[in-house]
Amino acid sequence: MDFPKYDGNIHPDEWINDIQRYCEIWKTESCLYIAISLIDPIVKLPTNINDIENLRNALKEDISFSIFKNTNKRKLQLLKYIPENRGGDTSKFISTFLKLCYNAEINDVEEQKNYLYKSLPMMHFDTISNEFHEKMKNVSSTNELVKEFEDFAIYESNLITSESIIALKHIATGKYLSSIENLCYTTGYKFQLVFAGSPVPGPNSLWKIKFENESVIHSNTFIKLQHVKSINKFLGICGLTKSPSNNHTEVSCNNIGNMNSSYRILWEENWKFNYSKLANHQGHLKSNDIINLSIKKTTDDIGYYTQNGQIEFLRSHDIKFTVKNDTFQEVVCHKERLGGNDEWRIELIKQYVWTMDTLQFAC
Repeated sequence: MDFPKYDGNIHPDEWINDIQRYCEIWKTESCLYIAISLIDPIVKLPTNINDIENLRNALKEDISFSIFKNTNKRKLQLLKYIPENRGGDTSKFISTFLKLCYNAEINDVEEQKNYLYKSLPMMHFDTISNEFHEKMKNVSSTNELVKEFEDFAIYESNLITSESIIALKHIATGKYLSSIENLCYTTGYKFQLVFAGSPVPGPNSLWKIKFENESVIHSNTFIKLQHVKSINKFLGICGLTKSPSNNHTEVSCNNIGNMNSSYRILWEENWKFNYSKLANHQGHLKSNDIINLSIKKTTDDIGYYTQNGQIEFLRSHDIKFTVKNDTFQEVVCHKERLGGNDEWRIELIKQYVWTMDTLQFAC
């Protein structure tokens, strides 16, 4: 086995420990001689070294070790965490982080926390990094720190970010909120229909979630849901239209730019969500959270425009309606008491990757 020369670019402990293991395996008694013979002449040693521990201490006292430690500290300062959804590798990041801490002899957990915190992407400093920082307060060991960071990486990968692709599963019936390009209701103003469709997510049940000014979302934020397979059409309501089978408000998909001006003033596509299962919720909106979606209806019960509006909730149920000989499970908006039919599970299909440039543009 060939050992590299010691030239100040490896921690003395690591280098000497490797040599000692080699000597133990091969029953070599001249371990000190072997080690000294492999030290590069650029490293100046005192002449009175008589055992391996003296050599270890001498290497640590050489100026090369101070430079080595300071170099690794600077590398720690420059280290940036890149999540997997941006091509990163959390396992390799943690391995690199721990190695740099070892090389720099940073054993204090509080100092390690600071380096780890500063490694987060800048976009997180106004959003989720404060949550991470709070979780770190009670951490008292490096193992705990790494475990908390791994939990954070999992949490971050499940966050619902603006422009991400999501699906909404109706809890009570197990069907996904869906629409089909240019397939329209045969009643009302014959807008593009919305229904609860397949029990598995497919092309017709994918939505792009949009909200302004933030990279992640929290309760009471207004959102828009753009149907992926339709051209610039959003989930919404036109207050004058009733659902096919009852007196609830019809839910449809529309491109407001293409709508008649008389419909446009009554069209609403800004939804607000709240957590249905408050006891199970932590932090920002993430995949598999169960939510209620509400929207403000701008007409009263007899069709007159009202400035204050009426809050209604997105609901599906077992009631069916027929279009072109096909049967669909109805989706409506209502103003009744909230119940199980108003619960939706949001599922992340593809997380949009926010950068500092996109955040500045959005703001």
